[in-house]
Amino acid sequence: MFASDHDRRNDRYAWIDEAAPQLLSASRELLTDGEAARVSDQSVAQIMTAAIRLYVAKTDGEERTFSPVAGERDSELCPTELLSAVSELLRAMRLGPMELALWYRRRPDSDII
Repeated sequence: MFASDHDRRNDRYAWIDEAAPQLLSASRELLTDGEAARVSDQSVAQIMTAAIRLYVAKTDGEERTFSPVAGERDSELCPTELLSAVSELLRAMRLGPMELALWYRRRPDSDII
């Protein structure tokens, strides 16, 4: 973690923290306006790939977890959106529900044994 915003001025990746809320806001507007087609398939794939890669690096590398979805419960995504994306992610890697079941793990910060 960074001590202050001042420390981030020379961080070449600080723009990601600034762009993330703008990207989320823009996605809301595009959906509300029925304009999602204005963003290319390639751009969406690159954004998803980057987000997945960073999430795994942070959770596995830092041995902790955090919600990968913004907002509370279904305030940003509905279950259908999430499951559609997960299904396509599995399909893109030629994986299925069985592989997902094998990789499914208990959250490291969970008290359930």
